[in-house]
Amino acid sequence: MVKKYTEILTYDQEHLWHPYTSMATPLPSYLVEHAEGVYLHLSSGEKIIDGMSSWWSVVHGYNHPALNDAMKVQIDKFSHVMFGGLTHQPAVDLAEKLINLTPAGLNKVFLADSGSVAVEVAIKMAIQYQHSKNKPAKNRLLTIKNGYHGDTFAAMSVCDPVNGMHQLFSGFITENYFADAPQIGFNQTWHESELDSIKQQFNDNHQHIAALILEPIVQGAGGMRFYHPEFLKACRELCDQYDVLLIADEIATGFGRSGKLFACEHAGISPDILCLGKALTGGYLTLAATLCTEHVATIISEGEAGVFMHGPTFMGNPLACAAANASLDLLVNNDWQSQVSNIEAQLKTELLPLATNRNVENVRVLGAIGVIEAKYSVNMANIQKKFVELGVWIRPFGKLIYIMPPFVISRDELYKLTTAMAKIIDCDDLFNK
Repeated sequence: MVKKYTEILTYDQEHLWHPYTSMATPLPSYLVEHAEGVYLHLSSGEKIIDGMSSWWSVVHGYNHPALNDAMKVQIDKFSHVMFGGLTHQPAVDLAEKLINLTPAGLNKVFLADSGSVAVEVAIKMAIQYQHSKNKPAKNRLLTIKNGYHGDTFAAMSVCDPVNGMHQLFSGFITENYFADAPQIGFNQTWHESELDSIKQQFNDNHQHIAALILEPIVQGAGGMRFYHPEFLKACRELCDQYDVLLIADEIATGFGRSGKLFACEHAGISPDILCLGKALTGGYLTLAATLCTEHVATIISEGEAGVFMHGPTFMGNPLACAAANASLDLLVNNDWQSQVSNIEAQLKTELLPLATNRNVENVRVLGAIGVIEAKYSVNMANIQKKFVELGVWIRPFGKLIYIMPPFVISRDELYKLTTAMAKIIDCDDLFNK
């Protein structure tokens, strides 16, 4: 028996636990019936433009024929085989594409399940690397505040200690080192004093630090902050000076979102380990990758274990790899750089003037990312309902109202998103003043 959409939503609210929500006072959900291009079609009749790319992953839009066809071809062959002792062309093709696209020197590819797992893999690589160099005391991570790297335990240990709610898991989460978050914005004047905190951490604790992990240029879920490329460049130099690996978490920024194919390129640097996810498959299936240099892989492989100690059941899933290969081909064929450049120009024109609004603290734009930082936190349930009424899907958090639209969005569709944001910030009753 087919349930009415109201019955489905009622069951959902009673039994399904959505991300970062309370089962005591669950937020309303909206039932998607169909998705096409940049549009979500709701069972209640609304057709809304997705400004979030389903958490920054659906860069080519929904129901794309090239991605659909790639998966149909693969599923008729086989949807999964174990990656232990077996391999397949979609994984080999994907590794070749990633090595050719990513910053120089990253030529070993570990295919994981999700962004959080990619970070876990990177952390394990760093610790095994130092252990293999007979430096077992170098078993902690250094990072910067306001960061976000995932919700599993090792990943959570390098998320912001306040926003990440570390105190809930004290005694279980590894205590790592935190430097102050960079405060100089992407286009602001650089000052060497910006490095004081992180230099101090390296100086005081380098003998215990296996790796520095950070989100290059764009700190995503920790605050949608854009920092100066000189900070990242200096971090590369500090890592080299103190025999510390540099892990770049490009799960959110990879594949063009920041205006460069990878955000590391803004600083002209290459990390020792790179984490990728989200847009890797164009949002079709969960898949992530952790890349490292030949040097890192060799040191790990010559260590006590003789192998890298990780191996998820679904690693290298051929169906996901097929989607990723098609997505990366689309990225190139669609001229992602022009797509992102056009989005950035329009966001600057339509969002930056909103900085003078009485409810706005700051407006910032980089690549295909537009952020309004409000002076007050939003009323999530009410603001979400209002956005749907305006024909858009925008999911704020805290004081941040932001969009990361699909790269294929048209000027008119993007204008509808920015217009909705402008209307929302004029509604005093949607903020917790």
